[in-house]
Amino acid sequence: MKRPVVLLIAVVFGIGAAGLAVAQTSSPAPAPAPAPATTPAPAPKPVDTKQKPAEAKKTKNAQGIVKSASADSLVVAGREKAQGAKEMKDAEWTFAVDSKTAIRKSGKAITAADLKPGDQVQVRYMDQAGKATAVAIQVKPGAAAAKSTGQPAEKK
Repeated sequence: MKRPVVLLIAVVFGIGAAGLAVAQTSSPAPAPAPAPATTPAPAPKPVDTKQKPAEAKKTKNAQGIVKSASADSLVVAGREKAQGAKEMKDAEWTFAVDSKTAIRKSGKAITAADLKPGDQVQVRYMDQAGKATAVAIQVKPGAAAAKSTGQPAEKK
């Protein structure tokens, strides 16, 4: 009776030792095993990165010269590439301006009312409910000064 029990314990011990040996040799395989456990945590990050390009696709750029500006809108004339065409065509855009629109000139924040006809601007905008809303407006330096004085802007 003792002999079969001892034999059974020896077999179980042998299988356990063999299992340990196999587990140790395949220890690189368990390293990725924790990765799936952490995969659900990073999974929202790819969702976030997918949302960012979607936002980036919604954001568009236009540049040109201010035709008119008020506290809540901006009209810019410029040139854009026609869809399916290689050449540029004249364009005119009207942008809505709100309290969230960042407007900068020479590194300083200004208001839409401070923009003057003839100012050269670059506008980053989004289409919201079928309306182009300016997100950021950057006034390019020297453009208005050159037009108002009739002389080229000084280079330093």
